[in-house]
Amino acid sequence: MGKKGLPYIVTAIILIAGLMLLQYNKPKTINWFESFVSTHKIPYGTYVVNDLMTNNLFKGKVQQVHLPPYEFLSSSDSLRGIYVFVNNSISFEKAELHRLLEWTAKGNKVFIASENFEENLSDTLNFETGYQYGGFEIAQKQKHHLVNPTFKKSHSYIYERENYVTFFKEIDTIQMKVLSTVKLDTTNSEWPIEKITSVKSPFGKGEIILSTFPKGFTNYFILKDDNKDYTAGLLSYFGDSQRIYMDNYYKSGKAFYTSPMYIFLNTKELKWAYYMVLIGGLFYIIFEGKRKQRPIPVVKPLQNQTLAFTRTISDMYFEKGDRKSIVEHKINFFLNYIKSRYYLGNISKEEEFYRNVSARSGNGIEETTRLFNYMDDLRSSPEVSESQLVQLNKLIQKFKSKSNGK
Repeated sequence: MGKKGLPYIVTAIILIAGLMLLQYNKPKTINWFESFVSTHKIPYGTYVVNDLMTNNLFKGKVQQVHLPPYEFLSSSDSLRGIYVFVNNSISFEKAELHRLLEWTAKGNKVFIASENFEENLSDTLNFETGYQYGGFEIAQKQKHHLVNPTFKKSHSYIYERENYVTFFKEIDTIQMKVLSTVKLDTTNSEWPIEKITSVKSPFGKGEIILSTFPKGFTNYFILKDDNKDYTAGLLSYFGDSQRIYMDNYYKSGKAFYTSPMYIFLNTKELKWAYYMVLIGGLFYIIFEGKRKQRPIPVVKPLQNQTLAFTRTISDMYFEKGDRKSIVEHKINFFLNYIKSRYYLGNISKEEEFYRNVSARSGNGIEETTRLFNYMDDLRSSPEVSESQLVQLNKLIQKFKSKSNGK
């Protein structure tokens, strides 16, 4: 590369270095992914509520469960307590839901916080959910309330990051008891009253608690103002359960990352070191790889020497005068031709074999018999003359010509 291209290279390197410096000093963006994982400290993780329950509210009673509910409940008959599910969407398998309800009916509790409930569960408990949207770019100001008079019913717990809210549209008013409601801060005439967000219902000897507001258990909601009182109010319905089983199977996010690249890409310094290695490798390929590349030599393909080899071998036989060996080779080649072309088994001297060869090759039975008898005579003869060798070759060529339809 000439001197004229050097300023362009220097300019490109300076621009890339400046871009990398700006990216390195850029503030880390907030991850708003709705993971609901107990170990995640991102806004929509559930690290705070799990830590609060484990170390304060229910010390020594919380157990993290990473197995599917059906497998976990089937592992032991002595499980007693409350099974807690928190995720933006939870959908049980049919057998799994039946096992969970069967376990609840024995005197246990199930708590499910989800924006979506499956049809089998809603049919069993006789409820229906609905949604209210405020627009694509309009964040609603939701005012959540706890209904129990023990709590400050008039107090509102504000949440205003979403443009929609999920609520119970219809419930079984005989069996279900309302625990919390929500009201939108809007002038819309469709929302003059509060909508139900949490209910509890008896089921056999146990109890089922449902909530359409799973974000009420996330880090972002709990750490904002005094919203932790709302979450603690719903947790108070867990009662004095023997054990609290926190589900970690139905989660939108991963509890742990199996790829080693996560360590590099999640650490700012290692991420940019990794990028610099990739950019350095690219520069090496562009500027060094092209200079040191050698021309690939042209390799001539090997010539086919079959014909020359055949001529050499034939000349050796004729010079030696070993016509007997030539006859043996020609007969063996011909018999192999008969086997492979007409799919015949062992070569025999029976009339049935001659008829099969004659029928499949198109030669007459007499010509076929004469050819095979002639080959037997030559094999049994101690010496072979040149005329006999020529006659054998003519008979074989004549036989093959008729076989090919000529």
